[in-house]
Amino acid sequence: MIKKIFFTLNIILFTYFVNAQQTATLLYNWQDTSLVGSWAYNNIYNECWGFYVNDKEIAVIGSTEGTHFFDVSNPASSSEIAFVAGAYTGAGVIHRDYHDYQGYLYAVCDEGNTSTLQIIDISNLPNYINTVYDSNNLFTKAHNIFIDTATGKMYACASNSAMDVYDLQNPTSPQLIYSYNNVGHVHDAFVRNDSAYLNCGNDGLRIFDFSNVNQLGDQPLLLGSLTSYPDAGYNHSGWLSDDGKTYIMQDENHGYDVKILDVSDVSNISVLSTFNSGVNSQSMAHNGIIKGNNVYIPYYHDGIRVFDISDPSNPIQTWEYDTYAPLSHASYKGAWGVYPYLPSGNIIVSDMQTGLYIFNLDENSNIINQYVLETKIYPNPANKEIWIESNADNIIVYNLLGERIIKEKIQSSKYVLSRDNLASGIYIYELEKNNKKLKKGKIIFK
Repeated sequence: MIKKIFFTLNIILFTYFVNAQQTATLLYNWQDTSLVGSWAYNNIYNECWGFYVNDKEIAVIGSTEGTHFFDVSNPASSSEIAFVAGAYTGAGVIHRDYHDYQGYLYAVCDEGNTSTLQIIDISNLPNYINTVYDSNNLFTKAHNIFIDTATGKMYACASNSAMDVYDLQNPTSPQLIYSYNNVGHVHDAFVRNDSAYLNCGNDGLRIFDFSNVNQLGDQPLLLGSLTSYPDAGYNHSGWLSDDGKTYIMQDENHGYDVKILDVSDVSNISVLSTFNSGVNSQSMAHNGIIKGNNVYIPYYHDGIRVFDISDPSNPIQTWEYDTYAPLSHASYKGAWGVYPYLPSGNIIVSDMQTGLYIFNLDENSNIINQYVLETKIYPNPANKEIWIESNADNIIVYNLLGERIIKEKIQSSKYVLSRDNLASGIYIYELEKNNKKLKKGKIIFK
């Protein structure tokens, strides 16, 4: 597979060679080896979540048996404080998903004919919880849920339809207001102030305005879509930046890069950059979350990884912790979920095989094996030739069809790319050092 990647250039690049180093503080790890693993992937655990209630930080993790609650306010003395059994349990369970709203935790499962929507009153934690709704009247299974807390709407993905939307005006009695069936299914959604970013599997990304959807019969407005982009595969999940201008997106395919999109104009979405863990050609990202300038990505076999996207055209990996030791990248194992929004700054991570983790990340000291690569590319765009000054070993150039047209060594830290045999247009370059990809970007001949 040849990857076509678009970067904004004119840069100083900071690239990190990633070796397994524990540069953050592991505060807590919980696992229960008595729990059964799933038939499909032998995963005991799945998604995690977190919230702050009654001056306490609470972590949540799903398992094949149900939902586990932990008081992690003092991670060194953390313990399981509550448990809610799933309506469907055991080795048939792979996925659970969570979101909280107005003192309630909403829980779904994607397996079993007896699965339910569970609504759990969490307002009295850490003392006790109360399950106030446990029924399949609305739907039996859902792959993921997302709640737009600003508008009180819950988006249930791959449930009765491709996606169903529920009004949570009464948080314990959701009301169906819309069903979306224009794609095969919606795998996941991110919604803020009625702007819904829908990850539609093999149908790409769709963005809708749901502000006028308040009852059955109302229709959302399609704002934009993206179906053709570098490493387009199974469009899995994404997250919107705080300023609403940048969106990260994962296609859940082995070896596919994470995409950073410019969504400042959703009618004209562009790919700013792509990146990966740099560990293995089969590495795969899962359920990334943006907080501030950081993207927190559970990277399955490669553990949890953090990337600085303060310059979205030049993402920088700043930290990693491998929660899953085996080297094979086959199948689906390792880090599944992350929640970085606790008031303390501590990070909740779930691993499919090794359970719940709480980390403290010192953002000023957790840079691993920094390798600084200063690159100058000029002029760009160019009429006749482009100069590349770099201490990389090789340059590779692709056309927009993904066909490799040049691979040459960079001699004496300088390389001249001539227009002689190239037509006007955009080309994609990659820089390599020690057989590792260091940087990708675009060059333009007028």
